[in-house]
Amino acid sequence: MRYISTRDTSGRPGKRFSDILLEGLAADGGLYLPEAYPTVTPETLEAWRELLARDGYAGLAFEIVRLFVDDIPADDLRGIVERAYAPEKFLDPAVVPVTRLSDGLWLAHLSNGPSAAFKDMAMQLLGELFAYELARRGETITIVGATSGDTGSSAEYALLGKPGVRVFMLSPRGRMTPFQQAQMFSIDDPGIVNIAVEGVFDDCQDLVKELNADADFKARHRLGAVNSINWARLMAQIVYYFAAWLQIPGDAPVSFAVPSGNFGNIAAGHIARQMGLPIHRLILATNENNVLEEFFRTGRYRIRGASETLATSSPSMDISKASNFERFVFDLLGRDADRLRALFVDDLADGEFDLSATPEFAGQLERFGFVAGTSTHADRLAEIRRVLDADGVMIDPHTADAVHVARASGVPAPIVVLETALPVKFAATIVEATGQVPPRPERFAGIEDLPRHVVELPRDAGALRALIEG
Repeated sequence: MRYISTRDTSGRPGKRFSDILLEGLAADGGLYLPEAYPTVTPETLEAWRELLARDGYAGLAFEIVRLFVDDIPADDLRGIVERAYAPEKFLDPAVVPVTRLSDGLWLAHLSNGPSAAFKDMAMQLLGELFAYELARRGETITIVGATSGDTGSSAEYALLGKPGVRVFMLSPRGRMTPFQQAQMFSIDDPGIVNIAVEGVFDDCQDLVKELNADADFKARHRLGAVNSINWARLMAQIVYYFAAWLQIPGDAPVSFAVPSGNFGNIAAGHIARQMGLPIHRLILATNENNVLEEFFRTGRYRIRGASETLATSSPSMDISKASNFERFVFDLLGRDADRLRALFVDDLADGEFDLSATPEFAGQLERFGFVAGTSTHADRLAEIRRVLDADGVMIDPHTADAVHVARASGVPAPIVVLETALPVKFAATIVEATGQVPPRPERFAGIEDLPRHVVELPRDAGALRALIEG
């Protein structure tokens, strides 16, 4: 299995998995994807259904991950996966249980991990892969990441104490909930530096990309990535699409409703569909920051500036420049790197591109199955109340966005909604919706009262470089 950049027009051979794992963003600014997606057959899916029931989530994850990783010995890879998805790390030993709501929707519970967010499903594997590969090479790595709320805590919990790893995590100052801030800023470890940036998430993400584009700085400090620009993140997320599908009775196509900000979560579903998982529709749900919904409705992709990026009650989706969208557009354009580069380098210099008149956009529903919708604060509150009243299940605001869009989509059942986080991370909104304080896992008791460890920086790459070098 070899990997290519979405922007590579050279025709050079692709890279091995272990190399792109540590590299993160490609040197040309593109994102890595497999040269070709592996395919699965109905017979394989049936065998995996039995495997999931017998060996659990880790057993299934190993079989899927090994399709993408052929430069780590199988026994070592199995150990990596088993450590990542050890049942004792998760609130439910099934790791990703699936339950049915009374309105016929299914809910895939992705928030049972150490940081109570779906990002754990990838970060736990990424942390183990980093530790293994760095030890194998005798090297170190400096992780520079950006978070809108959940990536940061998931990454820090996964990398805490890992030898050879330093973490610099950027977040938009004042844009996360108190719980999300406490999860990150309460960590007291010299290997982890939290940075509050004056701006929005996209400003943090731009700083990460700017440092990665500086080839000399990247090489000197061995920069790596934990954001979903790192292919290994998406690879890990592919697994739970298969796990959820395998728990739905029958073998008919299933649709997935996915809260979407940076397009990584749903990009994993796109790849699972390309591999042959019977997915009917990928239902993309945004909040008021609807740059992705606008594209699938109109064919126009227009990024927003900080002044246009709204602070909402589903803050992890307050994103207006979706990094992983480039991976989908690469596939949409038949993997034409020249056309891709023209869009994402030339056209986006002016803030937008328009594919509405192209045959690729006209045929995307048939080929790739995306539909999209938006949700408002009032919609989120209504769905949180409705699901709690009907089923006794409390959902977080991002999951509520997906429930709302799924119910309004007109897509026939079955639809699986991907849960984003435990409600405790967004307590104020839950109280507003229901009048109830969400339950808190014991491991998070009192974290808001712990000392804070955070550095404030302006939106300045020079200041960030100086902090890392200091």
